[in-house]
Amino acid sequence: MDSTYKMWVAGEERPGKGELIPVEDPSTGEIFAHCHSASPEDVSEIVLHAHKIFKSGIWSKKPRHERANVLDTAADLLTASLPDLISLEVRQTGRAIREMNAQVPSLVRWFKYYASLLRTYERPVLPTVGKLVNWVDRNPLGVVVQITPFNHPLLIAVKKLAPALAAGNSVILKPSELTPLTSLLLGKILKEAGIPDGVFSVVPGYGVTTGKALVSHPLVRKVDVTGGTVAGKAIGAIVGGNLAKYTAELGGKAPLVVFENADVQAAVNGVAFGAFIASGQTCVAATRIIVQDTIYDTVLKTLTAKAESIARRIGSPKNPESMMGPLISARQLSNVENLVNDAVSSNQAFAVTGGKRMTGTSSLDGSDLAKGYFYPPTLLASIFPETILKTRIWKEEAFGPVIVIVPFSTEEEAIRLANDSEFGLGAAIWTKDLSQAFRVSEEIDAGIVWVNTHHRNDPSSPWGGAKPESGVGSENGVEAYNAYTKCKSTIMNYASSEEMAADDWFREGKGDVRYG
Repeated sequence: MDSTYKMWVAGEERPGKGELIPVEDPSTGEIFAHCHSASPEDVSEIVLHAHKIFKSGIWSKKPRHERANVLDTAADLLTASLPDLISLEVRQTGRAIREMNAQVPSLVRWFKYYASLLRTYERPVLPTVGKLVNWVDRNPLGVVVQITPFNHPLLIAVKKLAPALAAGNSVILKPSELTPLTSLLLGKILKEAGIPDGVFSVVPGYGVTTGKALVSHPLVRKVDVTGGTVAGKAIGAIVGGNLAKYTAELGGKAPLVVFENADVQAAVNGVAFGAFIASGQTCVAATRIIVQDTIYDTVLKTLTAKAESIARRIGSPKNPESMMGPLISARQLSNVENLVNDAVSSNQAFAVTGGKRMTGTSSLDGSDLAKGYFYPPTLLASIFPETILKTRIWKEEAFGPVIVIVPFSTEEEAIRLANDSEFGLGAAIWTKDLSQAFRVSEEIDAGIVWVNTHHRNDPSSPWGGAKPESGVGSENGVEAYNAYTKCKSTIMNYASSEEMAADDWFREGKGDVRYG
């Protein structure tokens, strides 16, 4: 049955004046829900109200320990809501339920981490000359806008929400128009936890209307976006015009380097996880697999078997035994198909396995794969490896379960290939040589480098790009909290009255005077 979801504004569900958004199940192509969207007029009203609530101090000036208590309560309520959240997340994203059963429960860590940070964050007292005390406070910015993508709707929303709310801001969240539903459910959870009405709003909508109106508003003091590089640059230009703060986690084309001393099976398991989790629709997906030539054939054979095993076990995302879900939309499927076909048809690469849209009946559970946007784990290789480095699939973010595998002979060559990208978000190294791990990780130009693992994510660990195409700023940790605050320095003179009176800059007569 088709359900209609409204916006979450001022602590309640409200209709939007924008067009109704259809929400599709990517595993079947069925429109199973609709969602109200915010018009530019809605946006203006919502921002003004969020600003009014911020200035009231009901949340922005609430003692830190009380805000921490609310975040802890939110974590508990989120846990209680897991069954409904997971079911809906599977439906709107097409992600396999085994993935969501692992991912969604982990989100409570972000609320708990920032609750703990609030209780332990120390106000620094800076060294000064003379009888002065200088301390630094971190105060909230005001109204902040968060724009989240379709691939991890709840995860990325909570990653952004937790530090922003901890700092005392009023938050307006615009989820992807493809997957807005679970973010709307957060409104009720946070209200029950104790977030005052108007502090948190969810306004679905399309980027060209709702998104543009949000990031353009002069009262918005920070925009935090996760998305594609092109959109991130366009948003950044608008935000810069208002001199607001900006954090952007954008594109990636992560290299994964396998050295000859690595455990091959462990490395292949790591490649498969890094490349095929979320059907490859992650910003840190391991899409460029760089393997030492002495073990290249072994890795290729083992990885091919792993990919084919995954493909045989693809079925309905609701099936706990299904290994991988569909791509999010027909548009995304077409993008992946075009990139693969471009490389193969030009003879720059060949598909070792996969390479074509999945159709027919699932051997796992009989699902009709042709109704959804299923694409199998795909390995691309080349007889002449240097030719594949010129392909679009090597350079562009596919956002699908497609990897390119190339050999290397020396450590220097591995580093060169790993850095052969405009992106610099994530990277991984597989080696048993500790000194090699240190050397290579230092030389790889990425914001996150994993050694003998991939896609590890913790609330305390900074997450952001090292090159402009992968964005600006970082999520997670103390850095994210600070990025949602403004710095206030207070300097207090505790000298005696006599000492202060003697400090007369414009006294008559000669004598040294201070400066600073």
